[in-house]
Amino acid sequence: MEAKSIVISVEGMTCNSCVQTIEQHVGKMSGVHNIKVSLEDKNAVVIYDSKLQTPATLQEAIYDMGFDATLAGSDPQPVLPDTIFLTIPTQSALTSEQICSTLLKNKGIVDVKVSSDQKTAVVTFISSIINGEQIIQMIPGADLNVSVPEVTPGTCEDSSWSQASSVVLRLKVEGMTCHSCTSTIEGKIGKLQGIQRIKVSLDNQEAVVVYQPHLITAEVVKHQIEAAGFTASFKKQPRPLKLSAIDLERLKNTQTKGAETALKENSNLNDTKTVVFRIDGMHCSSCVLNIQSTVSALPSVTSVVVSLEKKSAIVNYNPNLISIDVLRKAIEAVSPETFKVSLPDEYENVALFSTLASPLKSPHPALKGVSQPLTQVVVINIEGMTCNSCVQSIEGVLSQKAGVKSIHVSLANHNGTIEYDPLQTSPEDLRSSIEDMGFDASLSAKAELPVAKAQPSPEVQLESHKTEPPSKVSPAHLASQETKTVSKCYVQVTGMTCASCVANIERNLRREDGIHSILVALMAGRAEVRYNPAVIHPSAIAELIRELGFGATVMENCGEGDGILELVVRGMTCASCVHKIESTLMKTDGVLYCSVALATNKAHIKYDPEIIGPRDVIQVIKDLGFTTSLVKKDRSASHLDHKQEIRHQLSDAHAHHNMSDEEMEALHSSMVLEYQLLPGLSVMNFLSFLLCVPVQMFGGWHFYIQAYKALKHKTANMDVLIVLATSIAFLYSFVILLVAMAEKAKVNPVTFFDTPPMLFVFISLGRWLEHVAKGKTSEALARLISLQATEATIVTLGPDNVLLSEEQVDVELVQRGDIVKVIPGGKFPVDGRVIEGHSMVDESLITGEAMPVTKKPGNTVIAGSINQNGSLLISATHVGADTTLSQIVKLVEEAQTSKAPIQQFADKLSGYFVPSIVAVSVVTLFAWIIIGFVDFKIVEKYFLGYNKSISAAEVIIRFAFQASITVLCIACPCSLGLATPTAVMVGTGVGAQNGILIKGGEPLEMAHKVKVVVFDKTGTITHGTPQVMQVKFLVEGNQLPRNKMLAIVGTAESNSEHPLGVAITKYCKKELDSETLGTCTDFQVVPGCGVSCKVTNIEALLYRQNEMVEENNIKNVTLVKIEENTDDSVQPPLIIDAELPTTMTSQKYSVLIGNREWMNRNGLLVKSEVDKAMMEHERRGRTAVLAAVDGVLCGLIAIADTVKPEAELAVYTLKNMGLEVVLMTGDNSKTARSIASQVGITKVFAEVLPSHKVAKVKQLQDEGKRVAMVGDGINDSPALAMANVGIAIGTGTDVAIEAADVVLIKDDLMDVVASIDLSRKTVKRIRINFVFALIYNLIGVPIAAGVFLPIGLVLQPWMGSAAMAASSVSVVLSSLLLKMYRKPSAEKLEFRARGQMRYKSPSEISVHIGIDETGTGSPKLSLMDRIINYSRASINSLFSDKRSVNSIVLNEPDKHSLLVGDFGADDDTAL
Repeated sequence: MEAKSIVISVEGMTCNSCVQTIEQHVGKMSGVHNIKVSLEDKNAVVIYDSKLQTPATLQEAIYDMGFDATLAGSDPQPVLPDTIFLTIPTQSALTSEQICSTLLKNKGIVDVKVSSDQKTAVVTFISSIINGEQIIQMIPGADLNVSVPEVTPGTCEDSSWSQASSVVLRLKVEGMTCHSCTSTIEGKIGKLQGIQRIKVSLDNQEAVVVYQPHLITAEVVKHQIEAAGFTASFKKQPRPLKLSAIDLERLKNTQTKGAETALKENSNLNDTKTVVFRIDGMHCSSCVLNIQSTVSALPSVTSVVVSLEKKSAIVNYNPNLISIDVLRKAIEAVSPETFKVSLPDEYENVALFSTLASPLKSPHPALKGVSQPLTQVVVINIEGMTCNSCVQSIEGVLSQKAGVKSIHVSLANHNGTIEYDPLQTSPEDLRSSIEDMGFDASLSAKAELPVAKAQPSPEVQLESHKTEPPSKVSPAHLASQETKTVSKCYVQVTGMTCASCVANIERNLRREDGIHSILVALMAGRAEVRYNPAVIHPSAIAELIRELGFGATVMENCGEGDGILELVVRGMTCASCVHKIESTLMKTDGVLYCSVALATNKAHIKYDPEIIGPRDVIQVIKDLGFTTSLVKKDRSASHLDHKQEIRHQLSDAHAHHNMSDEEMEALHSSMVLEYQLLPGLSVMNFLSFLLCVPVQMFGGWHFYIQAYKALKHKTANMDVLIVLATSIAFLYSFVILLVAMAEKAKVNPVTFFDTPPMLFVFISLGRWLEHVAKGKTSEALARLISLQATEATIVTLGPDNVLLSEEQVDVELVQRGDIVKVIPGGKFPVDGRVIEGHSMVDESLITGEAMPVTKKPGNTVIAGSINQNGSLLISATHVGADTTLSQIVKLVEEAQTSKAPIQQFADKLSGYFVPSIVAVSVVTLFAWIIIGFVDFKIVEKYFLGYNKSISAAEVIIRFAFQASITVLCIACPCSLGLATPTAVMVGTGVGAQNGILIKGGEPLEMAHKVKVVVFDKTGTITHGTPQVMQVKFLVEGNQLPRNKMLAIVGTAESNSEHPLGVAITKYCKKELDSETLGTCTDFQVVPGCGVSCKVTNIEALLYRQNEMVEENNIKNVTLVKIEENTDDSVQPPLIIDAELPTTMTSQKYSVLIGNREWMNRNGLLVKSEVDKAMMEHERRGRTAVLAAVDGVLCGLIAIADTVKPEAELAVYTLKNMGLEVVLMTGDNSKTARSIASQVGITKVFAEVLPSHKVAKVKQLQDEGKRVAMVGDGINDSPALAMANVGIAIGTGTDVAIEAADVVLIKDDLMDVVASIDLSRKTVKRIRINFVFALIYNLIGVPIAAGVFLPIGLVLQPWMGSAAMAASSVSVVLSSLLLKMYRKPSAEKLEFRARGQMRYKSPSEISVHIGIDETGTGSPKLSLMDRIINYSRASINSLFSDKRSVNSIVLNEPDKHSLLVGDFGADDDTAL
């Protein structure tokens, strides 16, 4: 049996299903081993049994399926199979025939022969379809036979063995121009010994060589082709040759050295053994190289392979010359002598033939007898090469060096691949040789593999037959593919809530084998992983992330993040300049696409940011002699404003307005207008007609288009009714005028030319007001985008992080990995990681939390946040559209575009109103026609312009038409059109007067439907700035008086920029009632710990204080006498404030203020009672700060972001209005719970990211609830935009204010209540307006239709106009009544809520981390605990009622009260 491979060209395939159909159909045919169909190359590669199939039958089979199949030019190529020997178990139940049939059923098995003793089976198979392990598994109990079978020459097996020794090699040959080149190569190579067959293809520029690896090597073939004057490179790097027992047996017969040598060498063969050591303590590739080079130098060792991943060494050695123990010691002695070497529990000394099972193990030096010395391959990174002459000089010098077998230097990849003999030279030698030539050389981190003169193993044979498309790849690229084993993938990660999640994922994945680097973007929810595809796959990476508890999916077609660059290029004069730039850029490594336009001076470039950056591209163009700059992005977001619509509506309104003004004058003019110019044509009608035509044609154009679109979608809106009424009125009036003129009528007909302009004016005005309001909302994005820094300072660092240079560049030009310097007060231009410096950073932009965050090397920073006090060097990790700020911009953008506009109530109403009025009008028409023909007298009696000269039928039809038109005109929808806009205008006006800015009608209408109000914490429920809550004195008053301590501490913190320091200074100034404090020197701050300084000059301050104190003391003593009736001598220490200093000497105090760690660092012990007090404050969400003066701990200051006084009442009122109230914050759960309990909110979401805020709002909306979001920070802006009603606090950030629908000018939460209340009142008013608008229609329509004619109620045309005007006027007046609105006063609400508001106990509050509903609810309390909590709360409330809010306890407590009980612990006002 012989397997062959043929390529069949297939035309007519359109998709992958065609490919599958062909593969399935042909694959089932007998004798077909394998088929691979390629849609791109339009061909099928079939491996078949030449005895059962021919190329023609295969071609016909594909042709019969409906595809055009043609045999490609080449002849069928023999497929060289592999052979495996199986030992059949003696107790096997299968006979030899059954074994043969079982195996032959499988595709890929060509032949099976079983020995006569039934012990051995020789299986010939095609290795690309099936492998040896799979074959072994098919026969139960079968095993690999590693001993050489006795072979008698001439037996049938012999032929298959000789074939098994051939290898197919594919070479890429460049430089061939004609067929004589191909015949030259074929002739020259075909003559070489060991070459069995060669076929050179001019079209594919390749050579396929079948050769015998024991006679000639692939390298020799390549060099021979190059010697003929062509460039040759391997298409697939040949792998180490796998030697089977048969190969070795055959070598005996083909050696040229004679039988004696062969026998001698062979006796050595059997002496060789293999041992596997476990080696602990290897860290990198250099350890591997050290061990390999040292051990392989031992004369008794034939080969050694060390694996860093498996922590193992496989050593082939001669046991006659060396023992395992000596080998072990030799490895342990390798520098740095830290390796621990051990043998696995069971190891087998396998003879050399086990190389069959282990492709890594090198062939034995028996081969040296033939021609193959052991070689190793090393990749050296080379920097500083500029052109091909550098490449040639390196290759020329190194190839002369002893021990170097071959060298290939790649200019594109800046590296050289060198094959060398480790016995003669080492990688370090080679590296230094390259450096001696003036280039920078470093060893690549990859381990080198020993190869026996790199030759393709039989496994490669098949792959070479899967014909590749004609190669379009340059040799440089091929080299890059060989050496660049790093791939990149993107993984979508869900469930990350904060920076620690990011750190967790990055830390854990970096430890995994095969992962080079990982970068996780929190806001985008994406991880970018660079990995070695040989070791790990993207799906495995996603699985690793999932094991950490996050959701992870591999993003299939995440554009590898190709960078796009738009440049303005100056200095181009002609097309050759364009060509010069384009060709240079396309040659530049990393540039994927480039297009330059001479007319616009612009260049559009696509590049791979992993290889090249925008600055490099600009530099390339500058080097060509052109000037270039970035195309500046539009930061105004002009596409989002509504200027176009506003202009449109305004111009409409103007056009209509002018016309109708003139008409109004015309209407109310004297009887002159009734004068007839022609019989039947009065001046009035003529003027009306002239003025109405342009309005109808041009002014109404927009309405006609909109109405057409509405009817096309089978809906009837306001536009349809307007178009219908105006068109019918205009056409009817025009026709009636023509009829009157034709009849020369004496009486002027009644026309309705005034209707269209009136209608258009009212409607356009209403819409203009609406668009003006809408346009305001879209400025939010422009504001957000402007937050980004516009420039960045990029620095170049030398060794030891020495600054070499600084350069200011546009922020768009910052590349990943750049080192950016940020000075104090500067904005961070990109997201990055700190590499040097310490500072505090204000990140309130993202997290919304007021406290600055300490940044030290290793911490991440966010673009747009502000650096406060120290200079930082950061390494850019996310640039451009990947930064956190860009993600927030994207969120706001999405939220704004996804918010569906509320369907106007007027539109809904007119949806029913329009058809019904049209129906009434049609009914009226037919009714009067019928009545007229039945009883003509009625028509005659009421028809004003009745003329005896016209026929009765005409009179009836004209009368009927007049009645139906009157119906259409009186049912004018303009009052309907005014109902909403006027109420909204007045409502927004009233809101503005009350400090509530409402942007347009939508939020005003929507607010009354709100069911859930979500509050942000910082700056919304709380003030957003820290305040001192309590000062606790830790020393007695006679040691350090209270005022003195406040003066010292206040002075010490007066130099601090930290919010906590500012809060302390502010508090001390307020308490001491002084604007100035003492002098502070030697001020030092340690971020994250505290401050230390020296304080002087506080005596004058205390002296001023004491003058007041003395007066107080006298009063206090008197009071004490009266109250307690005591002696003069007794003076309770709690009431006397301080003693007077006798002299005024300036003293210097040494002050420390900070946290526990700061005190411990400075050698001060924090007592356990003080520590407990601090922990209690921290439990309640406060920051506790310690103060020490002259080495004595003297004060504990509790600082917190305090709750706004009106917050509790606002929450209570909203709940009373039937709304659900939720607190959502980025802060920690302790603080959130504490704040919630103070304001009475029971549902809290803590530690929530900006993107999660949006998700939470969306989640609530999906439950069918309308959501109002109240916030103030940039981090709230996406949620404000997404919510049905976004309410921003006026003291908040610009971006939040722009993104919100409602802005509260005053920082007062009662305005949230007022805005919802105003919305309810306005919507109520709109409904009343609709009643007014419709009531005229309900009464007027029947009268116009002539229903009340019998009782004498006739609707004259002027009456119709009056009713129309009256309905509009009454609507406007009704809206104006909204001006009487007064917002609910806090006093009234407080009076109503008295006694019903109380603090919530922790057990009543459910806190959720992130946005999951299943949060960390409070622990379930037993009934007893609840009773205790409740009674404690009641007692506290009793006490807090007794102490009025204004009487703050600031007297100096005695020593006992300090440590026994926190005398104001539960009352935030006790300081």
